[in-house]
Amino acid sequence: MLGSQSFLGKRQAFRSGKLPGRARCQTVRVSAAVHDISKTEKAPRRVVVTGMGLVSCLGHDHDEFYNNLLAGKSGITNIEGFPCADYTTRFAGEIKSLDCTGYVTKKFEKRVDAVIKYILVAGKKALGDAGLAWDGQEIKDLDRMRCGTLVGTAMGGMTSFANAVEALETSGYRKMNPFCIPFAITNMGGAMLAMDIGFMGPNYSISTACATGNYCIMNSAEHIRRGDADLMLAGAGDAAIIPSGIGGFIACKALSKRNDDPAAASRPWDTDRDGFVMGEGAGVLVLEEYEHAKARGARIYAEYVGGAVTCDAHHMTEPQPEGKGVIMCLQRALASTGLSASDVNYVNAHATSTQAGDMAEYRAINTVFNHSDLRINATKSMIGHLLGGASAVEAVATIKAIQTGWLHPSINLHTPEAGVDLVRVVAGAKQHHPIKVALSNSFGFGGHNSCVMFKPPPQ
Repeated sequence: MLGSQSFLGKRQAFRSGKLPGRARCQTVRVSAAVHDISKTEKAPRRVVVTGMGLVSCLGHDHDEFYNNLLAGKSGITNIEGFPCADYTTRFAGEIKSLDCTGYVTKKFEKRVDAVIKYILVAGKKALGDAGLAWDGQEIKDLDRMRCGTLVGTAMGGMTSFANAVEALETSGYRKMNPFCIPFAITNMGGAMLAMDIGFMGPNYSISTACATGNYCIMNSAEHIRRGDADLMLAGAGDAAIIPSGIGGFIACKALSKRNDDPAAASRPWDTDRDGFVMGEGAGVLVLEEYEHAKARGARIYAEYVGGAVTCDAHHMTEPQPEGKGVIMCLQRALASTGLSASDVNYVNAHATSTQAGDMAEYRAINTVFNHSDLRINATKSMIGHLLGGASAVEAVATIKAIQTGWLHPSINLHTPEAGVDLVRVVAGAKQHHPIKVALSNSFGFGGHNSCVMFKPPPQ
């Protein structure tokens, strides 16, 4: 190998164009050889899931939540939070009540936006589930400078913003809530969570529409793999079942209008689907470096093995018809793990119950993972679409499938679209299916494609 001075001198000559062609090729090979040294470096650190927390219309405990999914119970009901008799859509996956005792102080419970409450409760429940009660000694024993929080939201504090606009228009700026900006911005849920628990590591918010949760999970895992942190809280939430939220999506012509039977409204892959159903809530995972988790005797639910993100670069709200961006995302996720397509035998689909999106995703999944052991289901059939929080809550469902060995059904799938295989798609009733590798999809307005992959915990 060239000495460093000789190499640097030739590199400078190469850049100036003074080296002959053959020497230029030799220098390129030397550069490649120097770069290949990185292959001898340590492999990225392993990332495992040691805790899960959520707030949802089917329960605020992950066991209760998943048992309801396995039973095929719908959480879609008539909206009670505001008068909506004149709306063309009057139902959603609405959270009727949430006991914040022990998670949010009474002072803030009355003030903060619902999305912040959901994130605080889900995040602290996840810590407790990981054996790290947020106000206990165990969490104080952590090196909290090496613990981070990456919890996002697609919509932010919509109620706080809407109330501020109403106050401004009716009474002037002097009557606006002084917290209206802090409680409306998208980073504040994760920031307040970090303040409560003292996590001083990476802390920021990602907002990629309905793919937000997956982006947060992926980036959190990368912080751990790189050594930036030993433990991360990762997830997302949204609380958009308010007049402007429902009204806005009605204006987009995106929502189902099945007001006579709300529980049957969310029906992915069914020929009678007429739009998606709004949901709300939050999901948070505790992601932890494997050796760190072992050292403290943590229970491990699953191992994060990889993921990917791509962009359709096509349309604000419609998927690329041929599914090119989704296929590329699935292929890149698979490549990131070093596994083969046959290893992936479960997909928790994005499956929103829209005409274009459902089939584009189904075709993409079958293009990449076309083998007889593959099973697919749709959590949104029972909880609706939680927007930014969707993939975070669906990651919990995916990990529960790994833990239990049971896949929940996709309900309301009575007349499948042509080409939809009801052997491959779990419909009607739960199905026992030991999982080798699970993948969870999430796609957002703007063409944001994402998927994350998990497998059973290390033995």
